[in-house]
Amino acid sequence: MKTSNKFTLVRVSFAPVFFLLYFIPIWTQNTLLARISAFVMIPALALVQLTDYWDGHYARKNNEVSDFGKLFDPFADVMLNLTLFLCAQASVSGRRYMPILLFVLILYREFSMNFLRMVAVSNGTAIAARKGGKLKTVFYIASGFFMLAVESALRLGFDISACQDTLHFVAVLLFSVCVVLSYASFIDYIRTFAALFKTK
Repeated sequence: MKTSNKFTLVRVSFAPVFFLLYFIPIWTQNTLLARISAFVMIPALALVQLTDYWDGHYARKNNEVSDFGKLFDPFADVMLNLTLFLCAQASVSGRRYMPILLFVLILYREFSMNFLRMVAVSNGTAIAARKGGKLKTVFYIASGFFMLAVESALRLGFDISACQDTLHFVAVLLFSVCVVLSYASFIDYIRTFAALFKTK
């Protein structure tokens, strides 16, 4: 496997690991595990997110840019981001950071985008990330880290009750922006690659 694709594989492999890291303390109600996860979640996710830069860097440096990589990279992003948003459906406090409706809307968008990429491949075209898609990804990541910061504070026993409603509102607002940007970028992809559907 090419070096760039190995970095991408790290993101795919980390998604289920992160899911368990987040949910096991909730399932077990174990305070020690909750504290450990609070210290590990953000640094681990930050390190894994860096692989998104490294895979592109090595793909260009080693001349490893390929149609497979152009598909594998966004697939890894979707796997990791949807896992993060799934985690936002639960908390040690019992509250959702992300309303289920927003999660479903993003889920539908990502599956639809995946279908668009498959149609493109069937026509011999690999859809690379556009500016709108990259901006959407930035907000995905920022929203996820904000949610994890709040959740980590709760798991470490900090008293944030006085501002918890405000923090929850900010989380919902950020995730709402994610939905808007995700659909705006999807419309942009459809407009840009509309010709791919004319023969279908």
